[in-house]
Order: sequence, then C-alpha cells, then structure tokens
Amino acid sequence: MTFETSAEHSMISSTATEIATEFGPEYWREREENGEFAADFWDELGEAGFHGLLVPEEYGGAGMGMAELGLAMETLCAEGCGMAGTWYLVLTAGMATVGLNRYGTDEQKETYLTDIATGDRNFSIGITEPEAGTNTLNVATHAEKDGDGYVLNGQKAWITFSDRADDMIIVTRTTPREEVDRGTDGISLFIIDMDSPGIDVSPIEKHAINYSKSCEVFLNDVRVPEENLLGDRDDGWWALVSTLNPERIGFSAAATGIGKLAAHTAIDYANDREVFGTPIGTHQGVSFPIAKPYARMEAAAQMRRKAEWLYDQGEPCGYETNIAKATAVEAGIETVKQSMQAFGGWGYATEYDVERWWREINLTRLAPVTQQMAYNHISQEIGFPKSY
Repeated sequence: MTFETSAEHSMISSTATEIATEFGPEYWREREENGEFAADFWDELGEAGFHGLLVPEEYGGAGMGMAELGLAMETLCAEGCGMAGTWYLVLTAGMATVGLNRYGTDEQKETYLTDIATGDRNFSIGITEPEAGTNTLNVATHAEKDGDGYVLNGQKAWITFSDRADDMIIVTRTTPREEVDRGTDGISLFIIDMDSPGIDVSPIEKHAINYSKSCEVFLNDVRVPEENLLGDRDDGWWALVSTLNPERIGFSAAATGIGKLAAHTAIDYANDREVFGTPIGTHQGVSFPIAKPYARMEAAAQMRRKAEWLYDQGEPCGYETNIAKATAVEAGIETVKQSMQAFGGWGYATEYDVERWWREINLTRLAPVTQQMAYNHISQEIGFPKSY
C-alpha cells in the first residue's frame, strides 16, 4: 500500500466532487420527496466512466479496482450526494461487474460488461428471501433443468432496482440442501432478463432512499436459457461470496461519506450560528461530540483502504472488510447523530437535510449484512468458537 495520491485518484476525486456539486443535497431532497429515480445522475456517472471503473479495458471500462470505486463512492457521498453516491454504483458497477468478470463466459462478458461500462445496463442482485434472511444457504428459490434451459420459481425480498433493472443476478438452488453434503453445495447463479414472463415486482414502502425502489420479486415458472448460468452449476456459492466483499466495502464508504457530509454541514452551521454572543462551535459540548466519532471514521476509512488493496491484489480480505464495515457504520451513525444535535431543533427540519442523512445512514447497520453478523465474522477470526 501507499499513502501517496496518484494522478488517477486525484482525477476520480475531483470528478466525483464536480458531480456531487451538480447533484447536491437539494436535488436529492426533491428526488426523495417525489420518490423519483435519478436518471440524469445515473447518466452522469456513465459519462464520467464510474459505472465502468471495474470493467476491463477490453470491454470498454477503466480496468481499475475497488480502491478506485471505493474512493468514487465515498467522495460522492461526502460531497453532497449522501447515500446515493454508493447506492447507484454498488450493485451494477460493483457486484454485478465482479461476478461477471470473474465467472462469466466470454459471451456473457461481451454482452453485459460492455453495456455496464457505458451505463446502458442496470443490474439488480437477487439474494435475500423472506424466510432465509441472512442465512443465504437456506434460499428456497429453485431452478429445475428443463430441456435446453431452466425453470425458476421462488421469491426474493428487498431487491433494489428490480423495478427498473434490465437484468438480475439471482441466487437459486439447483440441488436441494438435504441432498448435498455441504450447505454451500447445490447453489447456482443465473442471469435473468427482467422482462421475462413470470416475473412480478412489488415495491416495498420504506423509511428512506426512496429515489430508488427496493422490491419483492416473485418468480413463477420463469424460463432461463442454459447459457445464462453464471459460473458452474451447483458451485455458485463461491461466485456469490466474491461479490459480497465489494458490497460491504461500498457500504463502509457510504457510512464514512455520509458521516463527513453531515459533519461538515453541521460545522458550517456551528460557525455561523450565534447564541449568547458567540458561535456555538466554540463550545466543546458542540465540537467534541462530532470530532470524536469523526476521528473513528478516519480510522475506519484506512481499514477500508486496506481491504480494498487486499481485494485488488486477489488476497483474502473478509476480516478487514468486516472490520471496516462495522467500525465505519458505528462511527458514521454517531457522527450524523451528533451533527443533527448541533442544529438543535432545526436538525429535525427537512430543509437542512441532516434528518434525511440520519434516515439513510441507519440502513448501513442492517445491510448488506447486520452489524451482528459482521461481529460474528470478526469474533471467529480472533479465536472465538463459531456461533452459527
């Protein structure tokens, strides 16, 4: 690792800052209130090349790594976009790209990665199910071989972008769990066209991030051609795992990015707002509660960068990724909480945006994995017996 800022990283940071300035808090406040997908923001990310940061150059991308994608996401979040800075990149530009690049056939890469790089193709990722929850090995969605393809049946929940995505990478069972020696066996991934007959999408009303829909997805006899199998049949678990660390890295970047956005908004307010003849920021009762978790965010960001570096080197990084995610989320949440407190009653007003960032950042303690599951992984790595 190096702590020098490369020319490429400076360019990514400055580009992300320019985009975030154009699509700032007022823009996202309006998208949130109206429940509108930010198509112009999505297109701008494509123009900047951010959708293709992980796409190899031969398919029209930048051929970069998680270090660059993480930097883009954190900067977008911190400079004005809030959660949208990660939300609009993590699934397609992150998870789908990684899965396709590592496990896709040449035909799949040519078909999908080329369009991802330009922003012309949007993916959703179908993992979560109502009954399985965090235990992905218990997915009930199943795919049965039928002639030259498969027939899929099942239900997914909390699938972001599934109302507008072109395609979905979906986790299924091709062999029932009771028929395999290990729970990780019998899992397969498929790429499904979201316009296929038999797919029904139902948006879920939710607390925040309403500039994109998260939905239940019902599959009733959905036919998928054999060439849409991603990776090997019954061996899809490891293909799935390879996409989970990028997702957690993305949410770590979101937590520190939103925390910094809220903090600097509060700092500006604390420098201007005078009570009893002096700016409220001169009081340590206002500054310290923000400065302390801010310091922890900076430390968490360094662990995220180590996780990104290990990932880009092809090294195991689950331990570092879970530490980055767990610590970034706790520090970010506390920073936003204390930033809201610095505004006093105005922190509750929509016009200052911090209440929206509070709603957004609280998702990061629940997804893409709960804090408890992150700490389960860390506990096991440092020597405690496995708890599940």
